[in-house]
Amino acid sequence: MAEIKPTATASVKATSVQPKKSSNAISWIAPVFCIVAGYAIWRFMMGNPSGFNEPDPSGGFWPHHKGPKDAFSAIYEGGIIVPLLIGMLLIVIVFSIERYLTIRKALGNGSISDFIRKVQYHLANRNVDAALSECDKQRGSVGNVMKAGLRRYKEMINEGGLNTEQKVVSIQKEVEEATALELPMLQKNLVFLSTITSVGTLVALLGTVLGMIRSFAALGQDGGAGAAGDLAVGISEALYNTALGIGTSALALIMYNVFTTKIDSITYGIDESGFTLTQSFASLYK
Repeated sequence: MAEIKPTATASVKATSVQPKKSSNAISWIAPVFCIVAGYAIWRFMMGNPSGFNEPDPSGGFWPHHKGPKDAFSAIYEGGIIVPLLIGMLLIVIVFSIERYLTIRKALGNGSISDFIRKVQYHLANRNVDAALSECDKQRGSVGNVMKAGLRRYKEMINEGGLNTEQKVVSIQKEVEEATALELPMLQKNLVFLSTITSVGTLVALLGTVLGMIRSFAALGQDGGAGAAGDLAVGISEALYNTALGIGTSALALIMYNVFTTKIDSITYGIDESGFTLTQSFASLYK
């Protein structure tokens, strides 16, 4: 009767990696709060009656003040699209801060490349406990993935029911499962920045077009040389939408590229961690 070799799935323990608990509250509360805050800034700060020569005494949701005294008040006359653009700018700022704090924590303490070299040194000397100690010092996503892999690495050293190839596969699987839990936390909420990068300019263009429509409509109704001055003022007010939208989109694009670059460096470190563990085990524990 042919001998049946043990398989990795039959003997290997389940992963020790625990799912991370996170709240999605900020993902839906922050945008709503930012839009409301954008309206409040537009209505009560930019639209403060004291900033206009001819304030609208009726007030309401959208008072029609005239004669702004300064550029800040002039932005108010850009129309109802302005609070939306201000809200989008606040969204970019809020999620940039949130992503910075998250990614800064994920980078860990010190250089990722130096950390991996230290782990490689300890593994070459068959000192797995020292390598685990380096993970506790490093922390961050790379440290977490490396620690999960090292724990399985240590288990496989004394595992007698599997051959070397099966042990390497087990270590690799543990690293992949730990990676699958780390990466979503790094990429979370970046969709807001990537969306505003393209949508911000379009929303600003919409505000500009609406402003131009109002300006030319007033020109058609009033006529005369005096209406030309009103047209020039209307065009300048409409262009505030363009300026605000382009500035918001530019900031979103810059922050998105900064964060994706940081995430790429972390992902590279995670990939190198998995390669380090599998290659070390395959060469030392044949």
